[in-house]
Amino acid sequence: MTNQMITRVEGEVLVLEREFNAPRELVFKVFTDGEHLKQWWGPRGWEVTVSNMDFRPGGSWHYCMKCLDKNQGDFYGMESWGKSVYQEIEEPEKIVLIDYFSDAEGTIAEGMPAPISTMTFVEQDGKTKLINRAVYDSPEALKTVLDMGMEEGITQTWDRLEEYLASKQ
Repeated sequence: MTNQMITRVEGEVLVLEREFNAPRELVFKVFTDGEHLKQWWGPRGWEVTVSNMDFRPGGSWHYCMKCLDKNQGDFYGMESWGKSVYQEIEEPEKIVLIDYFSDAEGTIAEGMPAPISTMTFVEQDGKTKLINRAVYDSPEALKTVLDMGMEEGITQTWDRLEEYLASKQ
C-alpha cells in the first residue's frame, strides 16, 4: 500500500490518519451501509458474518467478525462482536460514535474500553484524508486495546478498505 496510516497517542487519545485514493462521498458512503462494511471491515482472514445497521444519530451498527483463516492458529473460528452507537452524523464530513465490545445479543461488554470516536473525512484533490480521533476513559484503557493488537487490525482493515474503494471506482 502506498498510503500508510499515521498513528499518534496523545494521553488517552488515539489519532489515526490515512489518505485514500477515492472521493470523499464514496469513502463516507462505505462507512454508512452495513452491506458495504461487510466487504472490507476487519483484519485479513476475518469476515463480517453479521451486520445490522441503523445509520442515524441514536442508531447503531451491531456486527460479528469471525476468523475464517486456518493459518491464524488459535484465532481460527473465533468470533468478535462489536456495537457502534452513532452520536452525530454530518454527511459527508463527520461521524461520531461510541465503539463498544458486545455480545451476540448486542449487550455491551462491561469493563472493556469504549472510546468516543470522531471520524472526519477531508476532501483533498479528489482523494480523502480520513482522521479517526478516539478518546478513551484513560491512558490505561487505550493501552488495553493497543496491547490487543488493535493497531495492526485497523491497519489491515484500512488496507482492505483501500482495495474495496478501488473496486468501486
